Amino acid sequence: MKLSFFVKDLPLKHTFTIAHHSRDVQDTVIVKLEEGKYIGLGETTTNPFYGMTADNITKKLEESREFVELGYWEKPQELWEISKYIFMKNPFAQCALDMAAWDLYTKMQGKKLYEYLNLDPKAIPVTNYTIGIDSIEIMVAKMKEVEWPLYKIKLGTDHDMEIIHELRKHTDAVFRIDANCAWTVEQAIEYSEALAKLNVEFMEQPLPKDDLEGMKEVFKHSKLPLIADESCIVEKDVKKCHGLFHGINIKLVKAGGITPALRMIQEAKSLGMKTMVGCMTESSIGISAIAHIAPLLDYVDMDGAMLLSKDIAKGVSITPDGVTFPDGDGIGAELV
Repeated sequence: MKLSFFVKDLPLKHTFTIAHHSRDVQDTVIVKLEEGKYIGLGETTTNPFYGMTADNITKKLEESREFVELGYWEKPQELWEISKYIFMKNPFAQCALDMAAWDLYTKMQGKKLYEYLNLDPKAIPVTNYTIGIDSIEIMVAKMKEVEWPLYKIKLGTDHDMEIIHELRKHTDAVFRIDANCAWTVEQAIEYSEALAKLNVEFMEQPLPKDDLEGMKEVFKHSKLPLIADESCIVEKDVKKCHGLFHGINIKLVKAGGITPALRMIQEAKSLGMKTMVGCMTESSIGISAIAHIAPLLDYVDMDGAMLLSKDIAKGVSITPDGVTFPDGDGIGAELV
């Protein structure tokens, strides 16, 4: 078994702005696992908000080398368990390794990942296409550039309702609203009533992640379903979100990979909560991994590669009509 990894830049089509930062280029770390003729690929993007840099991610991956290359594991879940103490404070690095392990393992089984998991690719929900914060004119232009039936609108400005009212004039598409922790309890409740009349499907993370008391009030009075993002990072957070949110948005990189994400989906379903997996502007490697587990979900946000001006990989093809998977086994993504 051989482990290698490297850092790549992912240039974006447009400056991407959310409530707490902007970026024009997204750094990503690619992991490669090689066993004989088989190669598994995994990915994690960096994120300054969570303190995850290319440097600390690659350092943690180097620390895991002995566990990985000695080969005291067969299935990805086993590697995740034996290496979790190394990655306890760096789930982003663990995600890339876990994804590569799933890709390698399912290739060695001669199956696509969704086949190994006994999932039906026809059950994949339509992804949203994300419109980052910008001037209203530019946000409208971004929608017209990519006509899509479902948009996620990033908010967290002093004129959020003005943005939605103006965007609504230009499309009949369903909106999802993501405030990225930027609102108060009063704003979330007030906005929910207005947004419910504007063909908005749900509100994502309206309050700061630790304002659980505030979320009790919003949950009680909101006119729209509420989806947790920053409040639901790892497995232990799922139960905390029950009764505060109607569903959870799992990010593979924040959770630590496919292995814990599958457990989080199962737990959320057992609690009667909706499930979603979102992306962190990954290349087609990370996006393809999300697509394989998407049949388990109620909602999916896997538009990351669509936001890039240049992709470093090829993998699934996503349209409003469905997802087309490449011919290969595993995750099916390849570097280009």
